[in-house]
Amino acid sequence: MVLLDVDGGAIEGDDLCLIDIKEGVQAAAPHYADAVMPRDNAERVVEGARHLSPHLGERMRSATLQDRPVVLRELLPQDLKPEIEQIGQKEAMEVARYLALVVGHAHARQMSHADRKRWISELRRTKSKSIEAPSWLWRSVVDLVGSHEVGYLEHCRRYALEAG
Repeated sequence: MVLLDVDGGAIEGDDLCLIDIKEGVQAAAPHYADAVMPRDNAERVVEGARHLSPHLGERMRSATLQDRPVVLRELLPQDLKPEIEQIGQKEAMEVARYLALVVGHAHARQMSHADRKRWISELRRTKSKSIEAPSWLWRSVVDLVGSHEVGYLEHCRRYALEAG
């Protein structure tokens, strides 16, 4: 992270900006062979962010730092992750609905029109009247979350080994 005085005006420190810098690494997830994908990993990350969350994507830029692709992102207070334990059930459900909507739209863009129609039909067919998700969907989500956590912890372990 870096702290910048963005306009260099007469009053020092009145316009500070916190910038997060992360390396744009090779994608772990596969993509369709005919998908148009930037070759530069940082550009790919920024482009993905623009599609997933346009407001966030517009505050990101790709760059090169010490011959490595990096992503620069302005950090704002609203970027703080929600602490689900600290909010009520109603607010937690609103956050979950919003996040599901963002992810759902991102995945839908990767499908053909016919695939989207089949997927929506399948979801409607198996929709339950209770809050209980279909077991196949629940297992998939749990597997995905577990896989993400394992990958993140492994990344932390490798980083600690390299840094130490």
